[in-house]
Amino acid sequence: MPSLSPAIAEIRLAVRTALAELPERSTIVVALSGGADSLALVAATAFEARARGMQVVSATIDHGLQEGSADAAAAAAAKAGALGIRSASERVDVRHDADGPESAARDARYAALRRIADGERAAAVLLGHTLDDQAETVLLGLARGAGAASLQGMSPNRVDDEGLMWVRPMLGVRRETTRAFCAASDLVPWEDPHNLDDRFARVRVRERVLPVLESELGPGIAKALARTAEQLREDAEAFDEMIQETIEDIVEHAEAGISVSVAALAANPAALRNRIIRLVARSEFGASLTRIQTLEVARLVTDWSGQGPIDLPGCAAARAGGRIVFTAR
Repeated sequence: MPSLSPAIAEIRLAVRTALAELPERSTIVVALSGGADSLALVAATAFEARARGMQVVSATIDHGLQEGSADAAAAAAAKAGALGIRSASERVDVRHDADGPESAARDARYAALRRIADGERAAAVLLGHTLDDQAETVLLGLARGAGAASLQGMSPNRVDDEGLMWVRPMLGVRRETTRAFCAASDLVPWEDPHNLDDRFARVRVRERVLPVLESELGPGIAKALARTAEQLREDAEAFDEMIQETIEDIVEHAEAGISVSVAALAANPAALRNRIIRLVARSEFGASLTRIQTLEVARLVTDWSGQGPIDLPGCAAARAGGRIVFTAR
């Protein structure tokens, strides 16, 4: 028998490792754009899922943002069919928001993938992000000054509030490997024109910034950025454990909101104090606080001089005696 291509072997192993964490005989949805990354993921999942008795459904989302998008979605579904995989597709309406078209398209795509997963009663959605995508995400977060949470990049797996698992088996795989997988498997990937459109920040990072960094600082930058994300996720998990151990003792329900002990916040290091503030705002009011907003709330603890309530997204924070009170607004 001919030897197995190294690219096929690498990606199959990555998928096999990810599937081992999922229930046998469960249904798995794999996001499929038709590009090399998602096509390699679908093909590898189709092969590896058989041994675990899993059902694989490809999910193609048509954003309708370019001419011929419906044809591209249909072609992706046909490729899934040729691999013996049942396919599902959905057309979404992308409404641009304050964070730009990329963010709006991503939100619409994830919402559609969840609807498909719900309809299939799937245990997980597999996403085709690679190590290169992770490096780009870290650089974009660094450019925005978004803090450690953004620099953690994309998680290899997470479980959402409804119990659905989102898995990225190929975060340790280079993009060039997915192309080699497709070539070795006689799969012809779709080339998304948006991947070359420099109106998008991610494209500029991919086509201009990372190549310059590799040229000027030496090879291995993408891997180094991915390692940084992994280390920061480990730190974040440790912080989260510390917060969970602390928060029950310092938080109390208040009228129309929740309150936190000033003394307890003051006794914690700044990093932990700020994380507690962000967690309270997010868990109670769905508010995502910026760095500036978080520090303003922290000043109610560390630099109290009688200042009034601080307006935050969906809530307000004020000092009342020995507590910081968060209320809906």
